[in-house]
Amino acid sequence: MISSCGDHFYRGDQSSNEETAPVLCLAAQACRDFLDLAESHSRRWQRVLQHEREQRTHLEETIEQLAKQHNSLERAWREAPAHSVNTPDTPTTDTGVSERPRKEEASDEDEDTEYFDAMEDSPAFITVTATDPSQHRRSQSNLSGASGGQPSDWNQEDNCSVSSNDYSGKELQPHRKRRTQIPEKPNYSLNLWSIMKNCIGKELSKIPMPVNFNEPLSMLQRLTEDLEYHELLDKAARCENSLEQMCLVAAFSVSSYSTTVHRTAKPFNPLLGETYELDRLEEFGYRSVCEQVSHHPPAAAHHVMSQRGWTLWQEITIASKFRGKYLSIMPLGAIHLHFHASGNHYVWRKVTSTVHNIIVGKLWIDQSGDIDIVNHRTKETCQLKFSPYSYFSREVPRKVTGVVKDIDGQAHYILSGTWDDKMESAKIVQSSRGSSSSEGKQKTVYQTLTPKLLWKKYPLPENAENMYCFSSLALTLNEEEEGVCWTDSRLRPDQRLMEAGRWDEANVEKQRLEEKQRATRRRREAEASKAIDEGQDFEGYTPLWFHQRTDEMTGETVYVYKGGYWEAKERQDWNMCPDIF
Repeated sequence: MISSCGDHFYRGDQSSNEETAPVLCLAAQACRDFLDLAESHSRRWQRVLQHEREQRTHLEETIEQLAKQHNSLERAWREAPAHSVNTPDTPTTDTGVSERPRKEEASDEDEDTEYFDAMEDSPAFITVTATDPSQHRRSQSNLSGASGGQPSDWNQEDNCSVSSNDYSGKELQPHRKRRTQIPEKPNYSLNLWSIMKNCIGKELSKIPMPVNFNEPLSMLQRLTEDLEYHELLDKAARCENSLEQMCLVAAFSVSSYSTTVHRTAKPFNPLLGETYELDRLEEFGYRSVCEQVSHHPPAAAHHVMSQRGWTLWQEITIASKFRGKYLSIMPLGAIHLHFHASGNHYVWRKVTSTVHNIIVGKLWIDQSGDIDIVNHRTKETCQLKFSPYSYFSREVPRKVTGVVKDIDGQAHYILSGTWDDKMESAKIVQSSRGSSSSEGKQKTVYQTLTPKLLWKKYPLPENAENMYCFSSLALTLNEEEEGVCWTDSRLRPDQRLMEAGRWDEANVEKQRLEEKQRATRRRREAEASKAIDEGQDFEGYTPLWFHQRTDEMTGETVYVYKGGYWEAKERQDWNMCPDIF
């Protein structure tokens, strides 16, 4: 009985399998049919998408052509009265030529105009190039004259003239010869992923990294590189027109990113109490000093004083996150710039930097976000937009656009360029409301004069690709100098060894310095705990050259320069400085 029941169940199970097999075959066939159908539809939608892209491109080109034709017709209409027969009311010269103002004199604005079709979120410009040959040659000469990396004559008619007392007699003295090269970067290979795979989501400053991923400069020295184009501020200090001054300040804020386009290596994290000075008083009229005022979070304070009419200061805290495929670097903190003569006080903040292809491919860096520059004395503003790179975008890579506005929100200048090459400024002569965009926002059409070159990047030194892609200024930043404070980044041993190409020794020295810093922090924490237990007050770490104050402009508590550094250097009295190296 049991056996017959078992046979029955076996035969039942076998028949069930035989019945299920055709169903499975039908399901498999249905899956194949579905995949074929999905692929067919996918190819169809791809063709439709490509067609739409081509149509959009064609439409944009057509609109641009129509704008140019419209402008040409307007010019022809304006010029028509100039060809009429002289009337008794029109005075003539001896040659019989009408003394009516010539086209290039009476309508210089019209001949020298370009049109910018801008949206609030993502500006889209349509330009109409001036057709007057004389204007074209003048524009080209202005651009070519500045392309060699020298300060350009931004506007022949601007109010940024040089007065007789702008420069001291030291300007005529021969400059100290600075170094123009450093030892070439060794060709060491290292697997980045083997180190970074355990660091996803962590704060970058807390990750122990070998010097193989560094460049032989500290973050304090990278911060000082913002002064590469200090001559923009020298010229801005001479501006009587605050709107023109704003244009130069905006160009300066963009220029600080030009050195980063090929610089994907990581600077050394400064030790707590580390300093860096850059004394260019005799050469360029300014002195700069930085100090690492906090370690967690890492924060650096920077102060620059110029004899040419300006002072700049900032406190920057670097927040960085490793996201697996890319690294985001977010500088936090405001930059202040004060011009002595006018009292104009500008404040702005930096944008986010992103390092791509951390795992696979060639590293490349991008800048994205907005910079809002405010003149707190006049309430004039400038908003700069750093467009992020997009594979599908037809825009120029690394594009930067901006608008300078007065206290009433009226636009006066259009800024355009790229953060790795140059910035231009165009004065607005007329604005009008245009048609609505595809996003439903109404565009503003700006009619402008021909753009003037504000800033042009200096060419990199010869063989820069083998010297960490350093600029001419960067090559001099770690040059040994006498009399600097013994906490100066130039004296940091692991950084010096790395620059010399002795990377294995540099890694050993880097670990020693970091362990020394950790031991100092543990000792300080133990002293604080003991003081609390005994009911005593304990003062934590206090920076030497900067102290905390409330910023009147932003309301934030920031570190500002309290003075004394250059006086201590003159006396060569560094006894108050900690032993960090």
